[in-house]
Amino acid sequence: MAAAKGDGALGELELQGAVGFNGRVPCGLVCHPDKEHILYPLGCTVVIQHLDTKKQSFLHGHTNNVSCVVLSRDGMYVASGQVTYMGFKADIILWDFPKKELLARLSLHEGKIEGLSFSPRSVYLVSLGGQDDGRVVVWDVSRREAVCGSPASLRSAGNCNVVMCSSCRDEVFVTAGNFTIRIWELNTTTKKIHPSECHTGQLKRVSMCVKMTDDDNYFYLGTTSGDVLKVNTSNKLMTACGPQKKKFSMGVTALLLLKTGDLIVGTGEGTVALCKGSNFKVMKRIRVEGGVTSLTCRGRDDQFFIGTNKCQIYRSDYATFKEELVAVCHTEAINDIVFPEGFSDLFVTCSTNDIRVWYTPEHREQLRITVPNVTCHAVEVTRDGMVIISAWNDGKIRAFVPATGEPMYEINNAHNFGVTAIAATSDCKQIISGGGEGQVRIWNIGEKTQKLREVLKEHRGAVSCIKINKNDKEGVTASLDGTCIIWDLVRYVRKQMILDNTLFKCVCYHPGEYQIITSGTDRKIVYWEVFDGSAIREVQGSLSSSINGMDITLDGAYFVTGGDDHLVKLWDYNEGAVTHVGVGHSGNITRLKICPANKYIVSVSADGAILIWKYPSLG
Repeated sequence: MAAAKGDGALGELELQGAVGFNGRVPCGLVCHPDKEHILYPLGCTVVIQHLDTKKQSFLHGHTNNVSCVVLSRDGMYVASGQVTYMGFKADIILWDFPKKELLARLSLHEGKIEGLSFSPRSVYLVSLGGQDDGRVVVWDVSRREAVCGSPASLRSAGNCNVVMCSSCRDEVFVTAGNFTIRIWELNTTTKKIHPSECHTGQLKRVSMCVKMTDDDNYFYLGTTSGDVLKVNTSNKLMTACGPQKKKFSMGVTALLLLKTGDLIVGTGEGTVALCKGSNFKVMKRIRVEGGVTSLTCRGRDDQFFIGTNKCQIYRSDYATFKEELVAVCHTEAINDIVFPEGFSDLFVTCSTNDIRVWYTPEHREQLRITVPNVTCHAVEVTRDGMVIISAWNDGKIRAFVPATGEPMYEINNAHNFGVTAIAATSDCKQIISGGGEGQVRIWNIGEKTQKLREVLKEHRGAVSCIKINKNDKEGVTASLDGTCIIWDLVRYVRKQMILDNTLFKCVCYHPGEYQIITSGTDRKIVYWEVFDGSAIREVQGSLSSSINGMDITLDGAYFVTGGDDHLVKLWDYNEGAVTHVGVGHSGNITRLKICPANKYIVSVSADGAILIWKYPSLG
């Protein structure tokens, strides 16, 4: 990445929008005090989204997945922590919210930043290291340096999971976790922190979230056992625990404290409950998809937002207490993306359990087609736009109506070891599919019948990509066996075989159809002559890792690549040189496409993110 960005001749691709939300980050969804913005993690990026206009801006700087996000009470600062590899420093980044700029990179913890909290007047930032680190550190925000640190819990206790600063005093904060609850006080003279143990009697609990009252008299803890503890800050004693009879299923994973003293409780089961009184009696409840990981309020006692580990965001208000789904995204790796022929405003993605249709300008989901317990490897929209055809790991080819998502037909047992690639001819009368066993099969598609026309048995490994030329008389298949085969689709025979020391992941026809370009695990991009299969040019596509996706513009002047180095690269076809680089993904890029009107480049990745880049103006 450093090599790519260091070249002064390279432009940067502008990120226009992102579809995705890492809902697995505890308390990762945060509402800004201005009531206009919401922040959330997506891979190694923190996304800031305007709630009304949906306009997004991005905080780039982390080198790995963001593990926590927190806002200062006045909304001026954002702090975010990340995960890294064992033995390496995990960075905390301090951001200026109004300017969206990086202020400081704070590095002391190792492995993972478990939690962050700003003191009430933003004098200090308190950070909690992960399991391999186990330390709590107090940072001076204005000086951007550590004040002091300490092991977060006793050796006899378990790990700390959460940290929360006092609501009134800058020098006081709380940590909690496995059988440990501590109130800490910073001595500004000696620059040391002193813990006091909180006592819960015979109760032994693992805390998952903590909330402090505005007057600092009490704080509440949500536990894995499905109850809420109320602890007195002065005497360090538990004063209440509930509910007594029916505990919350799968633990209390998020808490929201209202001005009225009521508590909103989020659970691992997906229940959001409004609780009253010292016995935490449930007055209202709603159900969302996935376990609740975040609860955040827009203003005080008005609206609140719910984030779940199924990567969905809901909105609700205290009066009606009804949930409204406001943001969705894939929760698993996205395996393919396609634009309908000549249409830039819609694109289709596929993943585990579903196919989704997205509206590009608003980054909004238009349609979801769910097929439980199976994975879709590839998707294609027929040239007339009337059918979505898809390849699945259970060996079936499934076709759907694009407008409604209704099933049209299924081809059972299309391939052994799953269908791995698919393409349709321009007359929409034939489908060409590739399987995990290496076979290429041609299917005749009628109004009510689907018949196997031909089986081509040349590949010895899974077929990864299929492309057909404009007149439907020739096609090319790429395979993980190190071969690309150019087929005669009239006589169903091999015309050329291309051999290389790589697992081919992607192949593209140049629009002139006299050349193809390929790439794969050897990190090289190779131009081949279609006529005789000879290599005519080879360029280094990546310095470090496999290239998984590739697409070319309609005029053949430029093409894009993406892979395991997480970079989107735009290339000049004739020069064989990179012109622009896009940095934003934290997962391996699986596929990417240039929209037909050359407005956007859309890339998808193994962490379920969809990034929409502005196609640069190239003079």
